[in-house]
Amino acid sequence: MGLISAGSTIFDAGSMSAGFGGSMTFIKKLTASGSGTLSFVDGASGVVLDNTYKEYVFTFNNIHPATDGVFFNFNLSTDGGSNYNVVKTTTYFRAQHNEADSNTNFGYTTDNDLAQGTGDQNLVTNLGNDNDQACSGELTIFNPSSTVFVKHFMSRVAFAHSADFILDGYAAGYANTTSAVNAVQFSMSSGNIDAGDICLYGIA
Repeated sequence: MGLISAGSTIFDAGSMSAGFGGSMTFIKKLTASGSGTLSFVDGASGVVLDNTYKEYVFTFNNIHPATDGVFFNFNLSTDGGSNYNVVKTTTYFRAQHNEADSNTNFGYTTDNDLAQGTGDQNLVTNLGNDNDQACSGELTIFNPSSTVFVKHFMSRVAFAHSADFILDGYAAGYANTTSAVNAVQFSMSSGNIDAGDICLYGIA
């Protein structure tokens, strides 16, 4: 059905969606409740993370930490979640503004990137755990099932800093492996994920 204005069909919404490369298909939702980690493993509990889609998007909705001032991270696995230690090279930058309107900043933060590192990649830094503090955003991973190319990813997350700043954080990079990535895990640098939802979508 097309969109209507003054009685005339302007364009067909289905055709517009196809023009952007296909529709977004919901796959799985995980809800945190004092969770040490949230893991999406291909073939487990209805998770699809294979060559069904060339692009996968994780959305974060009000992720709240149990511990104040922690980092919200992710890592990747090529062995079905037995190990989350894929080699990554990444970059990270952010914009910030505090509630008192006395501090603003924008720039690259070297402490949050990796250079052929196997550790967790920071998506959020110094996340506050006040009742009104959380983070929301998304992470996109491109063609994780490829056995030819490295796996690119990028994220954007808005979050409330423990020192009462709002930050807009961007991380991007690649998993330096030609093995298929078949699991993704999210965690805090310390303590549990107190609350929040992570949803996985595939893009045709």
